[in-house]
Amino acid sequence: MGLKDLILPGKTIGILGGGQLGRMMALAARQMGYKIAVLEKEKNSPCGQIADYEVIGDYRDLDKAEELARISDVVTYEFENISLETAKVIERMGKLPQGSLLLGITQHRGREKRAVESLGIKVAPYVLVDKPQDLFEGVTKIGLPAILKTCRGGYDGKGQWVIKGQDDYLKLGKELDFGQQYILEKMIPFTKELSIIVSRNAKGHVTTFPVTENIHQKGILHISIAPARVDKGVEEKAKAVGISLARGLNLVGTLAVEMFLTKDGEIFVNELAPRPHNSGHYTIEGCETSQFTQHIRTICNLPLGSTKLLKPAVMVNILGEDLEKLLLSLEKLGDGHLHLYGKGEARQGRKMGHLTFLGDTTEEALTKATNKIRIFLNNIS
Repeated sequence: MGLKDLILPGKTIGILGGGQLGRMMALAARQMGYKIAVLEKEKNSPCGQIADYEVIGDYRDLDKAEELARISDVVTYEFENISLETAKVIERMGKLPQGSLLLGITQHRGREKRAVESLGIKVAPYVLVDKPQDLFEGVTKIGLPAILKTCRGGYDGKGQWVIKGQDDYLKLGKELDFGQQYILEKMIPFTKELSIIVSRNAKGHVTTFPVTENIHQKGILHISIAPARVDKGVEEKAKAVGISLARGLNLVGTLAVEMFLTKDGEIFVNELAPRPHNSGHYTIEGCETSQFTQHIRTICNLPLGSTKLLKPAVMVNILGEDLEKLLLSLEKLGDGHLHLYGKGEARQGRKMGHLTFLGDTTEEALTKATNKIRIFLNNIS
């Protein structure tokens, strides 16, 4: 398969990972007429429930990865913590148009920071930490407050420690496992957390979705608001950052860019995700083309769709602790759009689904969402 070959409907799309992002990719692909294969550790995963073929195995199992590639015409991944060697095996078979380079960059926070900086885009001051002395020297160099993160893995606030004073870093220096690398970042005093999702196909065609405003609770995304409540200048700046990263990193597929906005209107890139993203779920109902449909178009090298916002939208995550309350109140859903991911166990902090509310204005959509949250979840003031 050539890099610019079309993968037409009727062909099979393989997905590395069987979680909710894979499920929503698969739903979009099925609507377009594609078949689905998935590699996941267990049967009946959220994506496996709607796949034509399930390959059961570990993401690091190269034989299973080859099996997925053999039954697929093109392969994509739904999250970035798959084995890089797995990705390289499929890439060598000519079936991973996203390639392994960007995946490798985003799997390590230090490499990611350097890649963003190399394109002239701001990130928070940082130092890499390999031993306790690096932590102490890093605090002196960049100042406090700061946040320490594992360079690999970690999501939804896991693998992160806020350092506010001397006691915090002295304690961490004694308790951390220095068999892995960390990154110490200065905490940016932001006014808003923003994100933008950009798509690019192998022909170099690029689109961006509306800039989104994100609100987190306990390190987990709680609400996404589209369009973000920012002025036109900030919107254009965020869009330019997304396009520069897509082109500079030779993106094929989807890239989510998480950013901090300061009171002075400066934008700092926080993290990258080389895939569809939680903050883009609102696009399913809110945009002419969803982030998932656009992703399928990019990896199949089809023409990219319009990302026009049809109506302001607000997305709310449903966590495991809130699912039962939601289900008991569904008769009050109104014109909200419910998406459940088909996960078995509703654990604390686990993303089980999401709700999307549309309005003629951002304020109307946000009012609908907050009113329903009070009914369903009782966790917002």
